[in-house]
Amino acid sequence: MTPLLTVSNLSRDFTKSLDMVAKLLNRLGQNYREEVVHAVDDVSFSVFKGEIVGVVGESGCGKSTLGRMVAGILPPTNGQVSFDVTQAKNTDIPDALRTQMIFQDPFSSLNPRKRVIDIITEAPIHHKLIAPSEKRAFATEMLQRVGLDPDTLERYPHQFSGGQRQRVGIARALAVSPEFLVCDESIAALDVSIQAQIINLFVDLKDKFDLTYLFISHDIGVIEHISDRVIVMYLGRIVETAPIETFVKQPNHPYTQALLAGVPRLEVGKRQYEPISGEIPSPLSPPTGCHFHPRCKFATPRCKAEKPALREIAPAHFSACHLNDEA
Repeated sequence: MTPLLTVSNLSRDFTKSLDMVAKLLNRLGQNYREEVVHAVDDVSFSVFKGEIVGVVGESGCGKSTLGRMVAGILPPTNGQVSFDVTQAKNTDIPDALRTQMIFQDPFSSLNPRKRVIDIITEAPIHHKLIAPSEKRAFATEMLQRVGLDPDTLERYPHQFSGGQRQRVGIARALAVSPEFLVCDESIAALDVSIQAQIINLFVDLKDKFDLTYLFISHDIGVIEHISDRVIVMYLGRIVETAPIETFVKQPNHPYTQALLAGVPRLEVGKRQYEPISGEIPSPLSPPTGCHFHPRCKFATPRCKAEKPALREIAPAHFSACHLNDEA
């Protein structure tokens, strides 16, 4: 089977520029240098048509940066993202519109000066997917798709609740008939009851419109519920990827095991939940070898010296851990 989307050796660096004090001290003979953050470090994976692939990891691991590169919002420093247009269900839309992104904060992602009818129809009209005369009928259909009352077309974003604003953001993304949606913490800013409604909406839209998702979240419970396959990231690198059943029942990488050990389970009863030891290292100076080794209770001298390769340890199950070589 050919992947719908392929990410190959994708990297993104950010340079921390010198401030005025450092520049002045350099003129006086000091040797301050600009620092580079490797936000995403040589990441490769594929997503097949109709899949929901979850991306998990602690804050600062590069999930959102990866999502923005996949969506075409942020250019990569190295590597590429390729989309198999031969699998597209709609050949009339521009390639740049095939992947859309739904953001974490629905309020800041919507133009507060525009009415909902204009927010939803701006891109379709600009790209000549619909005629201006079809504006109201089209916006009405989009709102109905996401479960909003068409009577709200003339409202502004501040007149909606958080869950309603996120539905408007989803309607805006669907308006250009995308094939692939990147959901970046799309329910994190919502109340728990509203989160469930939006998750169910994502699933319904996937089935109805044959969508494919890259679903980014720090909430492993949500990832378990919605994903077919999971990618685990740590400090810009993929450390494990597995089908959801394998991810939950047979996690391989010590970091994945530590993440899952901290998830509350109703069936477990009373237990002590241990957070992952230590702090996340600074991305400005990540550890050598395996980035996780300073926090890993199984670490060996090899982990400190050598970067582990992401390799297949079971069908469709990949892990980047030197311990697999000793098994």
